[in-house]
Amino acid sequence: DSEMSNVMNPKRKISYFYDAEVGNYHYGQGHPMKPHRVRMTHNLVVNYGLYRQMDIYRPKLVSAAQLTRFHSDDYINFLRLITPDNMSEYVRQLQRFNVGEDCPVFDGLYEYCQIYASGSIGGAVKLNDKSSDIAINWSGGLHHAKKSEASGFCYVNDCVLGILELLKTYERVLYIDIDIHHGDGVEEAFYTTNRVMTASFHKFGEYFPGTGDIKDKGFDKGENYAINVPLHDGMDDESFKSIFRPVIGKIIEKFRPLAIVMQCGADSLSGDRLGCFNLSIRGHADCVSYVKSFGIPMLVLGGGGYTLRNVPRCWTFETAVLLDTPIKDTLPY
Repeated sequence: DSEMSNVMNPKRKISYFYDAEVGNYHYGQGHPMKPHRVRMTHNLVVNYGLYRQMDIYRPKLVSAAQLTRFHSDDYINFLRLITPDNMSEYVRQLQRFNVGEDCPVFDGLYEYCQIYASGSIGGAVKLNDKSSDIAINWSGGLHHAKKSEASGFCYVNDCVLGILELLKTYERVLYIDIDIHHGDGVEEAFYTTNRVMTASFHKFGEYFPGTGDIKDKGFDKGENYAINVPLHDGMDDESFKSIFRPVIGKIIEKFRPLAIVMQCGADSLSGDRLGCFNLSIRGHADCVSYVKSFGIPMLVLGGGGYTLRNVPRCWTFETAVLLDTPIKDTLPY
């Protein structure tokens, strides 16, 4: 009997990208974005024993040329040269590239961008060459960055770079975003193409970044290939599920994606420092589980998430869901 269910539902081959350096980067005192949460996630993944069921990779760092497949040359050059020490010489560029407030200059900024982008591009490569069915990069999902500017704690848009890599192999790619903030950088990048459909579920109305109206649906060849689901405060598991499943089910039926990129921002969880939704970890993970059930190659990314004790628990639980491995609620320490 169990052999039969294995034929019906084979364990997927999963690759997991992690660079131990990522937790050492620091946006600055009082800044809500803390890369350390990715190291905390990794520690849970290891201590629960989940790492034994995955291929673990430290991503090979991408070159500047790979980053300029989306971003402008002058923006990437700026990120390479700016440091806390030389900032005063680059006041005009700091304004032009929107670096300073939400997106501060900190030590090792460019290497940090290389690390998180490399995991997403590396994961896409694994899906392209069919050596993995699912690739995970919890350090990625920085969905606000634009072609020539930083935004919302994001400098380089690894989601876009991962999708561009997947488009080398897959005719149609679906991007799904369950971060509480609208996935504006990804939507904008693919707004005029019908090869990438973007679907974002987000808080809308006097909320960053202010885009993602239900009426925004793509342009030209991309018309109707951008789907926005604007939501109010307090979305709980049941209300979220009652919208997410039918919308995504219909999109997959009609668009027939050959690969999926899923941004799993954890700031949509209850009690987030910046968010105002009311999802439990299980409710958040239910979205991941549902998308996985279609058996389409998946690149799974992190994103927002600003309550430090919740984010690693969420992403570890979602790792277990992707592995079809039940884990205990008690932490493994």
